[in-house]
Amino acid sequence: MKTIGIGLIGSGYMGKRHAVALHAVGAVFNTKLRPICEMICTTSLKGAKKSAQELGFSSYTNNIQELINNPKVDAIIIASPQNTHKDIALAAFELGKPILCEKPLGASLADARIMSQTAKTLNVVNMIGFNYIRTPLTQYAKKLIHEGELGDILYVRAEHSEDFFANPKHKTTWRIKGKENGTMGDLAPHLVNLMHYLLGPIEELCAQIDVKREKDKSKMEIQNNLNDDQAQFMCTFENGAKGHLSFSRVAPGRKMGLSYEITGTKGTLRFDQEDQNALYLYKMHEKDEGFKKILASPSHPDFGMFCEGAGHGTGYQDLLIIQARDFLEAIQTGSTSWPTFQDGLKVSQVIDAAWLSHEKKTWVQVTK
Repeated sequence: MKTIGIGLIGSGYMGKRHAVALHAVGAVFNTKLRPICEMICTTSLKGAKKSAQELGFSSYTNNIQELINNPKVDAIIIASPQNTHKDIALAAFELGKPILCEKPLGASLADARIMSQTAKTLNVVNMIGFNYIRTPLTQYAKKLIHEGELGDILYVRAEHSEDFFANPKHKTTWRIKGKENGTMGDLAPHLVNLMHYLLGPIEELCAQIDVKREKDKSKMEIQNNLNDDQAQFMCTFENGAKGHLSFSRVAPGRKMGLSYEITGTKGTLRFDQEDQNALYLYKMHEKDEGFKKILASPSHPDFGMFCEGAGHGTGYQDLLIIQARDFLEAIQTGSTSWPTFQDGLKVSQVIDAAWLSHEKKTWVQVTK
């Protein structure tokens, strides 16, 4: 059994989840490659020391380049804001260090192109953190679709809605400033990647993007830097299917509202991440009694490694553990594991097309 030193950049919401996954993945999946939490980097040295103690890292720093250059750090997880991704990735790739980068790939389409091309040119293992595709029942939904259980896919209606900015008295955070940090850079990439996973590439779209937060007049610096809070677009997939995708972070009551309903010529399935251990399936050739509820069980991908009982359920953290397994296997085999930086680039191309459509108020082709 071999070990590998991991460096983690960022200790916030996602940083902690990655750390927990690193500690758990070997026990859950009995991986051939076992991660060692070697070094963590945050913006302040005091914060880095605290995070190292809490999250179980051997060393800490507030200098990103120090972490990248550390000879004990063999691979890197980037869990910092979007505008830091490109420089970190390029520096790490130059040293041949594999990277798992949180989404979106970069702060812009240009960033994503550079990162994807560099990963390809230098042939370094790379992954992007779209963890929701690893939900056991979403993996099962893909299997049903690709085995033709729904027939030819006609239409999808999907959304990613949350409410963390629904309250106009929300706290000031980096997420409310900068185009790259709005809904189109935050929630939309997850759903676009999920659609690519289930149905294939999006070919063309027509989008509308809005700011819907109430403006707090007592905080003019926030008011003057508002980014997008909700968006929607109609789209056509390369396979001919039609769709409507929507995104919002000002939808009261929606906590993890990543949901989809996919309709085909032989049936329909629907799923909601807030109830991630249930999938609803209707097949036309069966008795006409409506949708059948399928509970997650060991018969579905990856579920059995967490629990041997059907209906007991997996959670959000488990998706990060599955993702950590995939990253370690990619490193161990010297290959790449979907989704890669190239897949992250494809998502960025759709997001860029949505902005162009919104500005021109017309349908646009997604640039390849």
